[in-house]
Formats: sequence, C-alpha cells, structure tokens
Amino acid sequence: MLQPSPPHESPWSPAGPAQPSSRDLAGPWHSEAACRRDEAGLFFAPSQEPTAARLSREQAAKSVCARCPVLLECREHALLQPEPYGVWGGLTAAERRVVLSRRRRREATSGGRSTDITRIA
Repeated sequence: MLQPSPPHESPWSPAGPAQPSSRDLAGPWHSEAACRRDEAGLFFAPSQEPTAARLSREQAAKSVCARCPVLLECREHALLQPEPYGVWGGLTAAERRVVLSRRRRREATSGGRSTDITRIA
C-alpha cells in the first residue's frame, strides 16, 4: 500500500522490480496502484486497534490489493525497503517478515539465487 501525500502523490522513489517491464517504461508503478483511491487508514493500523478490527481492516485492504494491477511491484517494494508497517502488495507486515525469512533461508541453501515474489510460501 502506498502512503499517500496530498494530493495522493508518493513521497518516495520506488524500488521497482529487478527486470524492467513495459510498465516501468511508461512511468512509476505506483501511479497505477489501486490503493491510490482508498484511504490510507485502510492500509495502516490506528494506535491501539482491537484485534478484531485490525483483522477486518486488513482483509478489506487485501481485497483492494487483490484487484491491483501492480500488486507484485508493490509487494517487492515493501520487501526490499523493507516497509515495517501496513498492508503492501496484499501482505501485512507480519506476513512480509515471514516471506523475508523464508527468502533468506532459500537463498542461503541455494547459493544466493533469486526467489519468486509471487508466492508467499
């Protein structure tokens, strides 16, 4: 998820995918993000949010991500930064920590070869 700055412009320079795509040539991936039309509060937890409310909010955010044309670019950005908060690329911060941990383990056992970003497991 992008944390929008008024008027919904990204405050950072994106770390795009390792291989440039046709989308990269047309402009930054975040300009096509589905979340640009949603409130940032859907993707980032308010302080002292009850567990049930957090789970419901995260599911709603993931629904937005599921229809996003740049889901994989967003996810990879969040993994490379790494983004410590919010739902990015359809993953919560906790889910991204798991992905990063698994990625590090696979890279350690495979001699540093890259992994597929489309899978959570």
